Amino acid sequence: MALAIADLISKLEAWANPTWQESWDNCGWQVQPGVLEQPAHVLVCLTPTLAVMAEALALRQQGVNVNLILAHHPLIFSPLKTVVAGDPVGDMVCQAIAHSIGIYTAHTNFDQVQDGTADLLAQVLQLQNPEPVVPTQLDIGYGRVGDLSPALSLQDLLNLIQTKLSPPNLIYSPAADLAQTISRVAVLGGSGASFMGAVAQTGAQAYLTSDCKFHQFQEGRDRNLVLIDAGHYATERPACARLAEIVRQWGAPWAQLSDQDEDFRQFWHS
Repeated sequence: MALAIADLISKLEAWANPTWQESWDNCGWQVQPGVLEQPAHVLVCLTPTLAVMAEALALRQQGVNVNLILAHHPLIFSPLKTVVAGDPVGDMVCQAIAHSIGIYTAHTNFDQVQDGTADLLAQVLQLQNPEPVVPTQLDIGYGRVGDLSPALSLQDLLNLIQTKLSPPNLIYSPAADLAQTISRVAVLGGSGASFMGAVAQTGAQAYLTSDCKFHQFQEGRDRNLVLIDAGHYATERPACARLAEIVRQWGAPWAQLSDQDEDFRQFWHS
């Protein structure tokens, strides 16, 4: 029997429990239009946008009955007061209900777990003996820190990150010496600069994350920590690809990573 959406969500929540989310977060069902008993045909994405919804509807035209958008970022962060056509969130809610496509989010709960956003970055860089930067439960937590074997120069580490993640642009601490040897690295997908104090206590020499501000690069320099910003999309997209694989392994009849997920930052090259 094909895996139903209800059973898929049960497996997901047993692995990345929504009760582990931060108080400001909104994990779980964003729109549930009566699809729980249907076989799970899942489009996995980083951010649930109208482009992703259009992709789901196009796939239906091709014969794939997409009935669940499984996203990392929530569609709804603040309580909705209105659902209005012409508003991006309102349009997503209206289309989800009209076409019976559920929208479900695993966000800060997914950040913490094995094969979640941080854990995938550690795997991509082949960090040895990775452990959470900030533990929250047994063997899980925010960020990962581990050892490079063999150690790399900072130049080679930046080249490795560029090759593995393909960010449009890498930003790193301007005081860093490209020839210095890096043997211990911390990673955290998405906006992780607020964890810098905890990272500094792990013995990491470099910290890969995203969305870093000017003064946070200053803080990194002052903590003798090479801060590397590869962008929000590049640091979290690998975990979404892995999530699509996991959903297929659980028995979903169809699951695919979105082709229309967008990196909203673009860099001008004259």
